[in-house]
Amino acid sequence: QSQFVESGGGLVQPGGSLRLSCVASGFTLTNLAVGWFRQAPGNGREAISCISTTGGSTNYVDSVKGRFIISRDNAKNTVYLQVNSLKPEDTATYYCAAVWNCGLGNVGTPLLIPYWGQGTQVSVPS
Repeated sequence: QSQFVESGGGLVQPGGSLRLSCVASGFTLTNLAVGWFRQAPGNGREAISCISTTGGSTNYVDSVKGRFIISRDNAKNTVYLQVNSLKPEDTATYYCAAVWNCGLGNVGTPLLIPYWGQGTQVSVPS
């Protein structure tokens, strides 16, 4: 089954950091833009960041801009999200997906086949 496999989440105190990883399993990332999404309990899934196929373009929503950094290593078939200065409102399950509409301030829309994984939980207590 082709899907992303997310990892790296955990329980971290406010102000802490984590590095989330997203590995493409069963397919190659080379020609895909990738986005990170998150879903907090009771909320819908929101796009927060995306990266172009080569990594030359990265985009963020305002709520994470300056704190989160997206990157990719196509040789490792992996996309990363460095999450810094974490706040309780960052508590959510984080997912990655293949996207389009990444750029010019847009943070990506899932493709028809986005390869959703199971996500990784980030918890920041208040």
